[in-house]
Amino acid sequence: MLRIGSHQVPTRTLLLVGVDASAIVLASVAAIAFRLPGAMPGILSNGLVWAKIALVTGVCWLCLYFNDLYDFRVVRRRANLLVRILQALGAGCVVLAFTYFLLPEASFGRGTALIAMPLLLLLLVSWRLSADTTKLLASGDERVLIIGTGDAGISLVRHILGHPEYNMKVVGFLDEQGQDIGKSLVNPRIIGATSEVEEVVARERVDRLVLSLKERRGGTPVRQLLGLKLAGIGIEDVHSCFERLSGRITLEHLSPSWLILSDGFRKSPILLGAKRGIDIVVSSLILVLVSPLLPVIALAIYMETGRPIFFRQVRVGHKGSQFDLLKFRSMAQDAEKNGPRWATHQDSRITRVGRILRKTRLDELPQLFNVLRGEMSLVGPRPERPHFCTILEERIPFFNLRHSVRPGLTGWAQVRFRYGASIDDAKEKLELDLFYIKNLSLTVDFAILFETAKVVLLGRGAH
Repeated sequence: MLRIGSHQVPTRTLLLVGVDASAIVLASVAAIAFRLPGAMPGILSNGLVWAKIALVTGVCWLCLYFNDLYDFRVVRRRANLLVRILQALGAGCVVLAFTYFLLPEASFGRGTALIAMPLLLLLLVSWRLSADTTKLLASGDERVLIIGTGDAGISLVRHILGHPEYNMKVVGFLDEQGQDIGKSLVNPRIIGATSEVEEVVARERVDRLVLSLKERRGGTPVRQLLGLKLAGIGIEDVHSCFERLSGRITLEHLSPSWLILSDGFRKSPILLGAKRGIDIVVSSLILVLVSPLLPVIALAIYMETGRPIFFRQVRVGHKGSQFDLLKFRSMAQDAEKNGPRWATHQDSRITRVGRILRKTRLDELPQLFNVLRGEMSLVGPRPERPHFCTILEERIPFFNLRHSVRPGLTGWAQVRFRYGASIDDAKEKLELDLFYIKNLSLTVDFAILFETAKVVLLGRGAH
């Protein structure tokens, strides 16, 4: 099981990636063999040929990824699967055609491509349908028992029931006092007392125990749990389980002691130094690449609504410091004449040019200068305005923890959550931000940047 922080990437996803990549290589080699059968041995011993195959494999795999073909919630329906494979291969053909136009020496020739793409379509569709028919990618449900009847455990079970892709089956709850056996809390019932945990585990063939006791002091069956742990049964706290599954740290029922005692939240000077170095290099590179676009955006804003071109707004950054965040102006000049308020997805204050800039995220480009100045990072919690920070600190516990790292141009909350414009939305985004802060690493940063590129290029929101 691959992890991003403590968020798991299923083994079946890795299997899909490996087989898809193998299919792309096989289709490329088969097309070369069909086109030039006599020259095959010499061609395949040529390093340049394998470099060309690697290019095709990389482009096609990225197109499969960008079309959500590794998201099991998206590709359950076979018709949807076929459409997305066709879209992915179509996009791959366009990208490769453009690449070959710029670098003709990277091409195999049109004849080879005309053979390879239909063959690849056949391989991908047949392999995916065969895997679905034979249940090759289906894993047996992990049988989970909730120890205790705390509210956090009930919330966790509701979450599991709403996500069948987790392949988890909750067999029931154990009551602390053993007085409400048979009572239904969600869908699974209370099936025993916590003191009977060993018997219930054996009877229900339980794979994992999740602790959600209303009161742990004197109510935790320590001796029995230790024996089950040594017998190979997985045991974890309800908050850790929710974090592992959802990629967020739920604030509901969260205690300061869990934050203090849990793994994570460690930020070594080496990690922070490497993160800062990547910020500088990547921001500089992006600014060089988009530099021809900046005057075009500025001219479009000026022609529609005049000056100013840039929008400056005070935001709260690392350790509560304040700085001026830069953006291309996407709203009317008098957007806040009635005082500050959250921007919404279909905000009437947004100009026509501004809607295009926001949809493509181009309005965020000037923030690369904030990154270079050290006020922001490429990845981190999005910075909030002091006015809203004051409100949110009063209403949301642990909100100040998001200021323990530099705010980001993008973040885990941005790729996992919709456009937020309320206290409840801010609470959910904080849960995602806390997950990021707890699991801060370069691996997580690169995963977020990769997902951000997918969101921006395809014009999608988070899902």
